[in-house]
Amino acid sequence: MRNELLKLCERHELADMIYMRADGQLTKRRVEVLSIGVNTFIAYCFLRKERRMFKIDRVLSVQRVLYRESAAM
Repeated sequence: MRNELLKLCERHELADMIYMRADGQLTKRRVEVLSIGVNTFIAYCFLRKERRMFKIDRVLSVQRVLYRESAAM
């Protein structure tokens, strides 16, 4: 999983991920990975609208976003 996150970070791509919170609840989040550590990573979370720290071992799946919705005019 760390390698996939590293690629997203290097390419400045958005991703949808399924993340397990500390209480065991699953959440779906759209993120932009900003930096990767050994066990954690920092990402901008579009759900919370702020930078967040996530534990790599709690990421269940990650999928690159292929397109962005265009802004309505």
